[in-house]
Amino acid sequence: MNTETGTEAGTEGSYWLETAPPGEPAPPPSHDLSVDVAVVGGGIAGLSAAWELARQGREVAVLEAGRLAAGVTGRTTAKLTALHTLVYDHLRRTRGPEGARLYARSQSAAISHAAEIVEELGIDCEWEEAAAFTYAEDPRGVAELRAEAEAARGAGLPADFVTETDLPFPVAGAVRVTGQAQFHPRKYLLALADDLRRRGGAVYENTRVVGLSEGEPCVLTTDAGVSIRAGEVVIATHYPVFDRALLFTRLSPRRELVVAGTVDEALAPRGMYITPEQATRSVRSAPYDEGKRLLIVTGEHFTPGAADVEERFARLSAWAQDRFPGLTLTHRWATQDNDSTDSVPLVGPLHAGSRHTYVATGFGGWGLSGGIMAGGLLSDLVRGRECEWSGLYDPRRLASVIREGGSFLRQQAHVAQHFVGDRLPPLTGPALEDIPRGEGAVVRTGGRQCAVHRDETGQLHAVSARCTHLGCIVAFNPAEQAWECPCHGSRFAPDGQILQGPAVRPLEKHDI
Repeated sequence: MNTETGTEAGTEGSYWLETAPPGEPAPPPSHDLSVDVAVVGGGIAGLSAAWELARQGREVAVLEAGRLAAGVTGRTTAKLTALHTLVYDHLRRTRGPEGARLYARSQSAAISHAAEIVEELGIDCEWEEAAAFTYAEDPRGVAELRAEAEAARGAGLPADFVTETDLPFPVAGAVRVTGQAQFHPRKYLLALADDLRRRGGAVYENTRVVGLSEGEPCVLTTDAGVSIRAGEVVIATHYPVFDRALLFTRLSPRRELVVAGTVDEALAPRGMYITPEQATRSVRSAPYDEGKRLLIVTGEHFTPGAADVEERFARLSAWAQDRFPGLTLTHRWATQDNDSTDSVPLVGPLHAGSRHTYVATGFGGWGLSGGIMAGGLLSDLVRGRECEWSGLYDPRRLASVIREGGSFLRQQAHVAQHFVGDRLPPLTGPALEDIPRGEGAVVRTGGRQCAVHRDETGQLHAVSARCTHLGCIVAFNPAEQAWECPCHGSRFAPDGQILQGPAVRPLEKHDI
């Protein structure tokens, strides 16, 4: 993999994963289990829900396909804020003032709850209070920001419109919300997992769940053939690996790039910033060595499987170094988010007939506050309780889907374009001998489409080009050395092994 980050060499991988302790080993279950609640997914939503339930005396097992807090949560920018770019003016218009108020209240409650957990458990996770800003450099964006400030304030947030920030470049205006927070997400979650174990919960890593039978009890099956019987099941896998309500029709995946590096402490912004301009730019800083802070810059969002990822990394790096002179880039990585068609996460019963299965998904880039909120909400639902914002996030809602019909139809048109168009024989295509080292291409051979990768030694590796989720054709991302599904975001290693769901089966190996 190319290790160049713009003009600086960088480490390929998340700073959060590199700097967190390894965590207590959590091998897969070696025999069948029976628990009160099984939580599928060991990110912030899953671990938050599991911890809340264990604290209430439930016997809980967390089943994570990889490592705890090492997926999307381990690759975040780690901002805990209720200011989600420009969501409040949108919610005020589409869900009414009460919908906007419930959204603000639920997200703010999640931040306050996280602060209480950090204090209660004594977690050393670099917790810092900070203000959050949504800004614009272009004066044409000021009216939109003023409307957002008014809507956020009306929803109950301490929001105002400002023209001065601690960014080292001028802005035309910004929405500012005080009393938000930032932290080290993996240190926080590993501490939560340790406390979960102390409360009698079980954690299993490298445990991919491939089957779900709903009933009383529900039965989960792992890829190793182990069965887990559970009275209640929570699906918190970022993108649902079981989707009996066709939630994939209401979710659109997007990847986003991250570059990070050191700046002098005196030059580092202490606020948390985001702008929708320039394919998004998100900026914040974190504690580092004495006299330095780590600057974290995110942006360049794109559909999984899109081309030119290296060029996108270069653009993001160049922007960061231009706006923050003296920045020494040290890390780069990428993350993935799912946007719901109506801009509100889907948290609650898995489908209309669910009695014992629940889901959390569609956090739209705000999974930290959203995941903590979801943990509390799901804990209430599992215990037969309703909270005041249950209806806002309920996946079974239909009125908002109808209101956001345009977004829904665009997502389905995008999926249909790939599902049908990518199967059509191209007029021209790469020959096997034309695939460079470190690259991959979809090649039609023997009447079928193969995803072919040439490794750095020159050897070819071929797998089926059809994603095992719903059959869309994958595309190669050379910057991250992965096959990616543009329809629903599943990602695979060059040899076909799963890197990220919703797929639960690897790509089939082919001979060429």
